[in-house]
Amino acid sequence: MIRVQALEKSYKDLKVLRGVDFEVARGSIFALLGSNGAGKTTVVRILSTLLKADAGSAGVNGFDVAAQPARVRESISLTGQFAAVDEILTGRENLALVARLRHLKDPGKIADDLLDRFSLTDAGGRKVATYSGGMRRRLDIAMSLIGDPPVIFLDEPTTGLDPEARIEVWQAVRELAARGTTVLLTTQYLDEAEQLADRIAILHEGRIIVNGTLTELKQLLPPAKVEYVEKQPTLEDVFLTLVGKDKR
Repeated sequence: MIRVQALEKSYKDLKVLRGVDFEVARGSIFALLGSNGAGKTTVVRILSTLLKADAGSAGVNGFDVAAQPARVRESISLTGQFAAVDEILTGRENLALVARLRHLKDPGKIADDLLDRFSLTDAGGRKVATYSGGMRRRLDIAMSLIGDPPVIFLDEPTTGLDPEARIEVWQAVRELAARGTTVLLTTQYLDEAEQLADRIAILHEGRIIVNGTLTELKQLLPPAKVEYVEKQPTLEDVFLTLVGKDKR
């Protein structure tokens, strides 16, 4: 569903992408992992037709990003690093507005179905200004799915969220893939990639330095040495246990 070959991009004298290559299979979750400034957002902006590459090629859903940008935009949805929701409107009104902008029939039903799918029905009549960070992000992802795009880009979707909200977003992402949506996820959180991705690519200094499944990546290191130690719970374990959540 996504193909990237020898992608290059520079900003003046700063070389951001230095020949990036990867492919993403239909209905899978692909994590592009890297530190701040590694070039993750630049890749997403090129794939979503917001930015032109200096060299190389990219395709989404069988369409060339450079030669067929309109067809690419019909195939995708993009959720950026910050939730793009209108705080004055209710959750239901946000969804219905996007459905109307896409000229879809029965926007009210579309909004109600997505509120139910993302466990926001009870909050659908409230202004988004009253939502928690996790609820806003789930609403943002729900808005991205209006029109059923086969590919969705999630650019660091859990940045700034608390542990409970992160788990809510993780569950929403898993449900997207379970319904057949192809997800390209950028993140700087190692545990996020480990929890969600079918394949993980590490982007470092503008290049993909490794690409594989979690099992394949672990095999790059020497076999684990078995030691018996007393494992103390982490602060995250304590927090999630006390508030009645788990990390699945």
